[in-house]
Amino acid sequence: MIDWDEHVLKPTADVFGESVTYTPVAGAPLTIIGVYDEGYKQDVVLEDGVVGVTTTKPLLGVRLAEFATPPAQNDQVFIPRINTTFIVSDVDADSHGWAKLKLNRVTL
Repeated sequence: MIDWDEHVLKPTADVFGESVTYTPVAGAPLTIIGVYDEGYKQDVVLEDGVVGVTTTKPLLGVRLAEFATPPAQNDQVFIPRINTTFIVSDVDADSHGWAKLKLNRVTL
């Protein structure tokens, strides 16, 4: 069996990732490595099955092995490089130990 985290996910995060602060709704902040993408494209499908619009949304790719408790909606992520805090709007985990965290920018 392939150890996806050791052979694929960790090397990917080490090359493309950056240090971010992850703060769960309940719990202490932790520093993790995430792969940030400002322009993740997402199709919005209408009721008739036709793609109505395509929108972009910030996204953070993360290794689930870095979390004691899985990431969840309403947790927060601070990305120092762009000095911006986000709220996690959705968590899309795959079967290999990686998750895409869809983000909403926090405006004060």
